[in-house]
Amino acid sequence: MATVTRENIGLLTDKITVSVSKGDYLPSFEKSLKQYGKQANIPGFRKGMVPAGLIKKMYGNSVFTDEVLRTVEKELTTYMSNEKLEIFAQPLPLPDNDSRQIDINHPADYSFAFEIGLKPAFALADLGSARLTRLKVDVTPEMIDEEVERQRTRNGKMTDQEAVVSDENVLNLQFTESDAEGQPVEGGLQKDNSLLVKYFNEATRPKWMGLKKDDFLILQPAQAFEVKEMEWVLNDLGLDKTDLAAANKYFKVTITKVGLIEKPELNEEFFKTAYPAREIATEAAFRDAVKDDIQAYWDGQSRNQLQHSLYHVLLEQTKIEFPEDFLKRWMQTGGETPKSQAEVEQEFPSFVNQLKWTLIVDKVVRENNIDVTQDDIRAFAKQQLFGYMGMPVGADEQPWVADYVNRMMQDRKFIEDTVHRIQTEKVFGWAETQINPTDKPVSMAEFQHEAEEHQHHHH
Repeated sequence: MATVTRENIGLLTDKITVSVSKGDYLPSFEKSLKQYGKQANIPGFRKGMVPAGLIKKMYGNSVFTDEVLRTVEKELTTYMSNEKLEIFAQPLPLPDNDSRQIDINHPADYSFAFEIGLKPAFALADLGSARLTRLKVDVTPEMIDEEVERQRTRNGKMTDQEAVVSDENVLNLQFTESDAEGQPVEGGLQKDNSLLVKYFNEATRPKWMGLKKDDFLILQPAQAFEVKEMEWVLNDLGLDKTDLAAANKYFKVTITKVGLIEKPELNEEFFKTAYPAREIATEAAFRDAVKDDIQAYWDGQSRNQLQHSLYHVLLEQTKIEFPEDFLKRWMQTGGETPKSQAEVEQEFPSFVNQLKWTLIVDKVVRENNIDVTQDDIRAFAKQQLFGYMGMPVGADEQPWVADYVNRMMQDRKFIEDTVHRIQTEKVFGWAETQINPTDKPVSMAEFQHEAEEHQHHHH
């Protein structure tokens, strides 16, 4: 009869030894061998009529070894299930295991030892005592004015123009990476973009005046734009917005089309276009709606930053011990491709952080009965679709919306990714109920500065 013993060999590391006797594996070996006999296709014999001795000679050794190891694995799995062991990854066979000891000609008692890494018990960081700040952006009339003009531009009517005559002209442009004289760089970047003249800095705007289709300027992003607009443009070009070398590249920027947006009047027709789900009759009510949207956006940004702070509090102030030696050995040998010791040492800090966060999330989910329902997933799919289509959440649902949602509910990867995402959001939602942050009113510029400082501090 099989026996299983367990002993501690290190921090959160146990050794499990599985011993099996002949009576544990021989019946299944004989059964497997008979099955081979029924299925074997061997020239000179009809299927199922191959002599047992020949089957044993041809397949016996491999089948015997497989059955012994399968019996060991079954006993190990049953033991861990019965003991309700919470382990990392999979048990690692110890180096002294040797399957060559298994001999079909001399069936015997066999023992195999495995190393397991145990998940630790731990307490979450005390979120109630964490000193956290929640930034509150003050929405100014200037911010509202800017957004009103942006909405008028977005909903305006585009007309073609012969030449550039004002800062409000829209330019369809082709950016071609070049040298300082405008000669194209071999293998260089080429991409189309669309920009208002006013997005260029004050020194560059006059240079566009009077230019027509096929005219061009030779520009460097760092010299042609203020910082914010330069980052937008570099990002649109597929370049790193923080790369000084990229910002100083030369581009031959050619006009492919000149347009002008005729902005709509601030009337009920425009208000309905901008906010189809709301009844807005006056400019004051429209500006209130715009202010609400801006406030909601910055409140969302503030919540993102607060959650980022919460992540670091939970990760850095929750004390968890790990079976490091076991995990490093598992990283070396347990993955799809073996790793060197040097690779393991380099990757281990990041690996442990990810593992730690997973344990924290699992604990919060388990202890607070956090669940992701089918309705949650459907709502997310719908929200994602509306975002893609530029439709307001809550817009009238057409049959194709339901078709899209039903199709996504059959996509396993979408389901897995969405469950993970919603579960994480719910974990942060729970964490926010545990804290007592200090509210701090800030301007938009102050928020952006503090956000950059926050990111820098945690990298």
